Amino acid sequence: MFQDLINEALETGRPYIKEGEVATYIPELGRADKNKLGISIFCRDGSRFSCGDTKDRFSIQSISKVISLAVALEVCGFDMVFENVGMEPSGDAFNSLIKLEGSNSHPYNPMINSGAIAVASFIEPKVSFEEMLKLARCFCQDDGIVLDEKVYGSEMSTVARNRAIAYLLESKGVINGNVEEALDFYVKMCSLSVTAESLAGLGLLLANDGVDPSGKRLLNSDTVRVVKTIMLTCGMYDGSGEFAVRVGIPSKSGVGGGLLSVVDGKMGIGIYGPSLDAKGNSIAGRKILQFLSSQMKLHIFAKKD
Repeated sequence: MFQDLINEALETGRPYIKEGEVATYIPELGRADKNKLGISIFCRDGSRFSCGDTKDRFSIQSISKVISLAVALEVCGFDMVFENVGMEPSGDAFNSLIKLEGSNSHPYNPMINSGAIAVASFIEPKVSFEEMLKLARCFCQDDGIVLDEKVYGSEMSTVARNRAIAYLLESKGVINGNVEEALDFYVKMCSLSVTAESLAGLGLLLANDGVDPSGKRLLNSDTVRVVKTIMLTCGMYDGSGEFAVRVGIPSKSGVGGGLLSVVDGKMGIGIYGPSLDAKGNSIAGRKILQFLSSQMKLHIFAKKD
């Protein structure tokens, strides 16, 4: 049975928890219990499966970049977004300034901090944070999503590197508005409190071409196609290439321990596992997805029987 397979997947990932550590560069994230682990899967046929700590709330962190990119594409348009932010994997850490300081004047992609801060600057004059919060609740099918004030305060107290990125973007003409307001918007989006079930809900929306379970279209098809493609190529920080080869499922990770995955036309997967590898990805979460991809032939290029 499918539930048995999910249970097995969770236990396959659990031994790897000890090899990772929780994020500590944002003090509040360092309070997470590294042994927590949960997986939720929401399917197009309406069935839902969960195992482990799937109702525990945690900080969405970089997974919010998926929501922000989708909204930016809807509100600002493809050309405006990608004239200022690239589509290529960076090969560097998510908070790196190296390539941005070089000859390239634009962030490499919207899934790293520089790209997401730029995207936030595009959205912020057009969509309030309160409106973004409502959209996040809608996309994730979770009315319990709120701004985690403790995480927000903790992140703002250690925001120097992202502030440097933001002002560098302004100096290069990528950000033309208020830098501090764009930065605040970005940090607030990263500080949303979600669950593995929330992420499965978001994954299902993307798997179903932007249509929610009630049949209402929330995102247009072109937006969803672009978002899923960027997730596949850039969603796992500087481990995206290896993940694409080994797992082959469009995914986005966050240093809060979340993993969002989209099996196109079939299901959304949400994982919570705050023990991270050196690249900032949930170490047990990666192993769970690799197991499911292999067992269920979920790789985007897997040969189907």
